[in-house]
Amino acid sequence: MAQNVGQLNVDTAPQQSTASRWGQLMLNKVPEITIFFWLIKVLCTTVGETAADLLNETLDLGLSGTSVVMGVLLLIVLFFQFRARRYIPSVYWLAVVLLSIVGTLITDNLVDTYEVPLETTTIIFGVALIVTFVAWYASERTLSIHTIYTTRREAFYWLAILFTFALGTAAGDLVAERFELGYVTAVLIFGAAIAAVTIAHYAFGLDAVLTFWVAYILTRPLGASLGDFLSQPVDDGGLGLGTITTSVLFLAAILILVSYLAVTRVDAPRPEVALKAPAVAD
Repeated sequence: MAQNVGQLNVDTAPQQSTASRWGQLMLNKVPEITIFFWLIKVLCTTVGETAADLLNETLDLGLSGTSVVMGVLLLIVLFFQFRARRYIPSVYWLAVVLLSIVGTLITDNLVDTYEVPLETTTIIFGVALIVTFVAWYASERTLSIHTIYTTRREAFYWLAILFTFALGTAAGDLVAERFELGYVTAVLIFGAAIAAVTIAHYAFGLDAVLTFWVAYILTRPLGASLGDFLSQPVDDGGLGLGTITTSVLFLAAILILVSYLAVTRVDAPRPEVALKAPAVAD
């Protein structure tokens, strides 16, 4: 999507007198929406699919145990993400990677351990995401990611991200496996849907905030289907690269891109939509 995606509904900052610890002002915590954002997002979603399978096999704790371990690690990283007063590429994208893994594990745990149908998990997480957006908008009057400058807004943001990953995993598996369309077909379907959303934004002026979130949601099943296609055995419709090789390749690509962003700061939030934070140590 374009760099201006998510810039609508940018409102004025809350008055300093009303900024509590929960709503304290800070610099915008989300990067600019550039091509790097979407590249890393798709890479993260693919890693979430393959790494979740790899960790489940390696740790030998079962899906529930693996979910707990990765959930604790996610909470630790989110602690540092919330504590930071500005966007830090390494911390932000590590949180996204872990959210992708945890979201996948949550869905897999419900489906494989508790035998909840994929249709049901897709509906559950879809409803949960809608409720999150409704509560977010009711509280803040905006869903723009360019106004993530209070702790409350950041909490809504990360909760929405978690549900997009869980929903995307369920929807991707539903299309590729339950409907037996295959991984390649699923990749093409979700890729075409993202292209349609992009065209709707550029050619027909569809709301930037709406198109951003729709595209963000669709990248999850796209990445999940891509990860399965690369890692699963040939007999199951994949390329047979395995979860280790696929995870390592994509993690390496993420590391290279995030390192580039950390040095160049090309995706740093623009000053006209970022607010000067109070004097709080990083």
